[in-house]
Amino acid sequence: MSKDLESQSKIYGKLKGPYTQKSVKKRIEALFLDNLGKVLTREQILEVAKDPVTKREPENWHQRLSELRTDDGYTILSWRNRGDLKIQEYVMPHAVKRPRAGKRLRPTDETWLGVLRRADYRCEWREGNEACGLREGEIDPVGGGRVKLTPDHKTPHAVSSDVNPHDPDQWQALCGRHQVMKKNYWDNNTGKLNVYAIIQAASHTEKEKVYEFLRE
Repeated sequence: MSKDLESQSKIYGKLKGPYTQKSVKKRIEALFLDNLGKVLTREQILEVAKDPVTKREPENWHQRLSELRTDDGYTILSWRNRGDLKIQEYVMPHAVKRPRAGKRLRPTDETWLGVLRRADYRCEWREGNEACGLREGEIDPVGGGRVKLTPDHKTPHAVSSDVNPHDPDQWQALCGRHQVMKKNYWDNNTGKLNVYAIIQAASHTEKEKVYEFLRE
């Protein structure tokens, strides 16, 4: 089947709603369960992720989507897993959950407070000499929504899960967008680098160099 025919054969999901669950993750979960085997777009997910009362867009919806995969065990496919999907299209093929891995380790409250103070309550993501620097509660000019900082252990979990919850030096504060970018550098399902996410996270100068290289 050609790519065009594959694309035409996709069945797109619909917003059945209203989705009034209390948490962003629960609203996204309900959307996928209503549309098993159907393609959902970023715009549809974002619409459901909004607060049902204030209509505010959450900055960390990407992270909640990731948690449905990693913490809850759902299979959610993207363009990296299925060739007929476009970037920012997702499918939950079935509602069967994989066995959950061990509970995700978090820093202690005291450690996390130390990390936030060190970071001046700003995202510590760095791209070369450039820092993100978005402060808790600010509007993310790229991802939209308000910034919520969350703890991230500096060594990727896929490399080593042995992290000390009492050592602030092993943790960093990241905004939701950069949490997802870091996680998506390496696709644990395929064992391949996620080149798109790497380029997306690169600085403007580095993007231009990549573009010129490919164009030539």
